[in-house]
Amino acid sequence: MRRLRYSVAMSLDGFIAGPKGEANWITQDPNFDWRSLFAQFDTIVVGRKTFEHMAAAGRTTMPGIKTIVFSRTLRPEEYPDVRIVAENELQVLAALKASAGKDIWLFGGGALFRSLAEAELVDTVEVSLVPILLGAGVPLAPNPTQWINLALTSHRVYPSGIVSLQYAVRR
Repeated sequence: MRRLRYSVAMSLDGFIAGPKGEANWITQDPNFDWRSLFAQFDTIVVGRKTFEHMAAAGRTTMPGIKTIVFSRTLRPEEYPDVRIVAENELQVLAALKASAGKDIWLFGGGALFRSLAEAELVDTVEVSLVPILLGAGVPLAPNPTQWINLALTSHRVYPSGIVSLQYAVRR
């Protein structure tokens, strides 16, 4: 079974984006192996807000990775290179996880993460902790209605001060 992995950068005070969705505070560490990370996935799942930021940056797809967007308002004909899912999101994701393929990247979207974690569909939480305090923004998991218990599976500290933490979701 494929894993749904929430892999995201987060500020030290718990935000995955700035107050207006900005991500320009996310620094890159030259020792981080992006090629290896991208090779682990063949699908990304995003919510509408994250996708709109991607579209504004001119990047609605990633090479070799299928994009699935959960949205009730986006029109599929406007984005022919992506799959827009407007209903039965949990069933669609459960079927995707049961299908053959590489892992699935839950890309951005604190609210989407929260809802999928509460539905017990998220398998790992992978946070790159960036040494910055934003003070406000999009939280990692806004207003969860239940605890999401995690078990640390690995960690790495980079020379830039970024700390990579990987957790398995406990069920």
